[in-house]
Parts: sequence; C-alpha cells; structure tokens
Amino acid sequence: MRPVRSFERFWASLGAARVVLGAIFAGLIVAACASGPGGGGGYAENEDSLTPTGSGGVKVALLLPITGSGDTPEIAKALRQAGELALFEFNNPNVTLVPKDTKGTPQGAAAAAASAVSENAELIIGPLFADEVRAVAPVASRAGIPVLAFSSDRNVAGNNVYLLSFLAGADVERITSYAMSRGKKNFAALIPESAYGTIAEREFAKTVAGAGGRTVVRATYPTGNSAAMSGPVGRVAGAVKSGQQVDALFLPAGPDELKALGPLLSSNGLVGGKTQLLGTGQWNVPDIGSNSALVGGWYPAPDPSGWNGFAQRYQKTYGSQPPRLASLAYDAVSLAVSLSNNAPGDRYTSQQLTRPTGFAGVDGLFRLLPDGTTERGLAILEVQPSGPRVIDQAPKSFSSRAGVYGNRSFVEN
Repeated sequence: MRPVRSFERFWASLGAARVVLGAIFAGLIVAACASGPGGGGGYAENEDSLTPTGSGGVKVALLLPITGSGDTPEIAKALRQAGELALFEFNNPNVTLVPKDTKGTPQGAAAAAASAVSENAELIIGPLFADEVRAVAPVASRAGIPVLAFSSDRNVAGNNVYLLSFLAGADVERITSYAMSRGKKNFAALIPESAYGTIAEREFAKTVAGAGGRTVVRATYPTGNSAAMSGPVGRVAGAVKSGQQVDALFLPAGPDELKALGPLLSSNGLVGGKTQLLGTGQWNVPDIGSNSALVGGWYPAPDPSGWNGFAQRYQKTYGSQPPRLASLAYDAVSLAVSLSNNAPGDRYTSQQLTRPTGFAGVDGLFRLLPDGTTERGLAILEVQPSGPRVIDQAPKSFSSRAGVYGNRSFVEN
C-alpha cells in the first residue's frame, strides 16, 4: 500500500461524520431530494436507470461509485447532485452530464469509462478512488479523453489525468512561507508518525531550507496513543525553556490528535507565548476554536465564504448540507461548462485545461498543472473562539504581480 492511500481512504471515510459549514474535511449528510435542480436529471440506485442531466451535444461523463460498498453510494449521490447544481446554475444548454456507475471497483470503473467512450463523452469527471482512476486512465487515454478525478493519491496523476482533490502536503508551503514572511525563521516540528505526517514534514523541511530558515528541534509521536504524546511535547518545550530560539511550532495534526495535544501544549507552556503555532488544512474543522490551546494559531485553507455560499445553495436545493467533497464535483462540472463553448477538438485539450490563469471555484482560485496535480490559492486563517478569521487573503489571480506560492508564481491582488 502506498503511503498516501491511507490519506485517501481517510478523506473518503469522512463521509460518515456530521459537520457544519466551513470544514475543509467534513462529512456527509445524505441529500434528501431525489431529483436534480429544477427537476432535471434524476437519481437512481442502479446504473440502468441513471438518467443524463441536460440535453446538449457536449457529453461529460461523471463516474461515481453509485452502487459501491459502505457509505460510498451516499458520497456518490451528493457528488452527483453537486455536479447537477453546477450545470443548473451555469445554465449552459451545450452540456449533458452523463452519470456512470463504477460500482466502487477497478473493473467497474474501467467498464464505466468504456461506456462513456462509446457514448462519445469528451471529458470524464471522477472516479473517486486511486484504484478506480488507475483502471480508467488507459481506457480514457486510448480514446484521447482527459480525466478530472477526485483521488488524493498523487501516484495516479499525470498523462491526461488531473486530480482536483486537496492533496496531502500541498498546503504546507503556503503556511510555512507565510510564517517566514512574518519573521518566523527558527522552527520546532511536532510530527505524527503517519503517512500524512511524513508527507507534511517533507514539504515543511523543503520550504524552510529553501528560504533560509532552520528547524531547531523535532519530535514525533505515535497517533492513537495520547499517553505517548507527553514525551515528544516535553522535548519541544524543553528546547524552548533552555533558551533556544523557537519562533514557531509546526503541528500537522488532525482533529483527534489536536484534542489530546491541546492540554499538553498548555501544561508545557507552549501556548500564549512567543512560539507561534502553525497547522495545516487538517485544522480546518468547525470546532477548532473550542480547543483553547490553539487559539491564535495559523493554518492554510480556502476562504470560507465560497464554501458557505455553495453550501447554502445546496441546502436550499436538496434539503441537507453537502459533504465537503461536494465542492470538487461542483467545480469540475463548472470547469467543463466554462470550456464547452470552444470549438470541437479544442474544448478539453491539455492547453485549455492547464491554462495559466486557472479557474475560479467554490474553494477559490485553482489551476490544473501539467503533472496532473492542482495548485490552489489558499488563505491563511487564525483560530479564534468564535470561528476562524482570515488574516491573509487568498490570491485572486495567477498572473500579473508575481510572488512565490507552491514553487510557482501567483498574485496577491
């Protein structure tokens, strides 16, 4: 198993948890409405009765595990409804959204892709998991059809497969570079012993070294064992108390780990002082401000205003809150619609999909890169008891006045 596969499963498994607006990782509350916006399309639990949405000549296939195992059918239903919402809101008669059931398996995904090819689809959106994407890729490649997938496994990106998901570690440079721009040069790192921790630390170390900073103390802790966290936290605190210059503590921990770490950070004097806490997108959960130890901490995330607006529209249309993954389906369909007016053969080329200016989505600015990954313009949020506060705006453009973001240029307009 590749290390990032566990992160991908974690990303999808969040579909069972109930959350409120603003989380970067959130769960699924099953949508209550059985038909698409305005009564168009429709939803059914078996592939034979899946109905395309729209009547345009540009066919876009949406590959989802509609009859998969566990909670994946619920996730698939919400993703489809988010895609239909985008089609309805953009009101472009050119596009028909054609749902295909992957059954949550590589074999099912390959068959769904072959069906999409046979129906002259020009773009494939989905599937959800890496093994499905891996099966779809050669089918789509032979037909010259690009794929916008939701997997978070970097290993399946490239060769005309683009990943729209939030990839592990992709946000680390944003928070680290911002901290260094605010005078933080000497870092401590408290890293979970997990696949995610390995990826996050690698990106952190690369950014710190590249900008002339240094990591003065590092400690790791086992996940799922709160009793074993005390020693590593104590080692970081000991370095600070000994007089070593520590400007910021990098803490790429998830919500459960943060609940256990909070009291330890407080009792060891690592909060409320000169040591700035730095998190990652995993901090972007609704109740982050209830952890008093983290108040004042910084983390990277999309500006919440875009998600809030989308979630309100989804709630109004389908009668329930969307899962956090739903924004990816909405943005993928929006992208497909935005390029559908181009001439046949020039709609979904690599040049169009990877245009330098990118696209505006629910979660802000994003652009697809030639290696198949996605660059996102993220804001910096500060933890507050009443909710996160944006302290550094997300970029509004990838062109014009350039800065450094993700080893690429961006604009701070």
